[in-house]
Amino acid sequence: MIYKTIKPLLFNLDAEKAHNLTMQSLGFVNEHPGAERICKQLFTKEDSRLETEHFGLPFKNPLGLAAGFDKNAQVTPVWQSLGFGFVEVGSVTAVPQAGNEKPRLFRFPEQAAVINRMGFNNQGAEVVAERLQEQKSRLEIPLGINIGKSKVAELELAPQDYLKSLNLLWSLADYLVVNVSSPNTPGLRQLQDRGHLNELLSAVQDTLGGRKPLLLKIAPDMTWEQFDDVIVLCEEHKISGIIATNTTIDREVLGFDPNEAGGLSGEPLKAKSLEVLKYLKANCALPIISVGGISTIDDAYERLKAGAALLQIYTALVYQGPFMLKKINKGLLERMDVEGIADLSELQSL
Repeated sequence: MIYKTIKPLLFNLDAEKAHNLTMQSLGFVNEHPGAERICKQLFTKEDSRLETEHFGLPFKNPLGLAAGFDKNAQVTPVWQSLGFGFVEVGSVTAVPQAGNEKPRLFRFPEQAAVINRMGFNNQGAEVVAERLQEQKSRLEIPLGINIGKSKVAELELAPQDYLKSLNLLWSLADYLVVNVSSPNTPGLRQLQDRGHLNELLSAVQDTLGGRKPLLLKIAPDMTWEQFDDVIVLCEEHKISGIIATNTTIDREVLGFDPNEAGGLSGEPLKAKSLEVLKYLKANCALPIISVGGISTIDDAYERLKAGAALLQIYTALVYQGPFMLKKINKGLLERMDVEGIADLSELQSL
């Protein structure tokens, strides 16, 4: 009822203004322990059957916040009070950047979808590192830091650009993500090509030296042969896991072309994201964080049963509000009870 009251007000605003207002509200919660405690009572559902471990990290539940919502790590401690089992901030770039021209964020309520062409707008790795140094001690859930290429960095110099961010941020992360899959930075998706990706992963892993788990975030708009190349390189470079998938540039899944450039997320991405998850699980042994179109208990259950190690949510949070986390976690437990499944690991091994 709370979110149903607030939602029309937010949806009357430009999408990016609504997002910024939401972040300001969460900033209030972040600064007031009493408000944080109330949120925890309202939104969280803890149960040992939801606990899982991946990349050597313990997760209270499998639902995580996808990168892009809290780009600048403004309110990282708040996400655990909203029921998330982990949070991923970013994408962060070495160079602070304003991103693409506005408007650059668009809702499609009938399709429960969003198109964004934000362009990695963020305050840069140095500012994010300083902020996380202040907040990290309050975090009780794993923190992922997603790093991307600065727009000003030439493709040939991408490894050096990523390393600048990595050197500033690696010690503050529980896991790190190399993002080569946003459609909103010119040339970025070329880094998924075998030659570029091999060079980039080699440079990052050599620098990181196994000190933290490293994951790769990929796009859904590749051929199966390209997915095979990604799998081989991830295994060769001992990548800890894959995040699948980022947003899509395919407009057929939306059912119409709104003539807005950018990455499409939400309900229309569901089938494609699930298809990629199943392909990856059939062809590699790496843990997969599944993201894209997850909005219901059925969606979450299906992804976990298909072998997803963890799940991430973004667009559904916009349309449903924070109560969805508790609803999904409770629903997973109820479904497991009905099917006689003891815990999450048993569900994921079906």
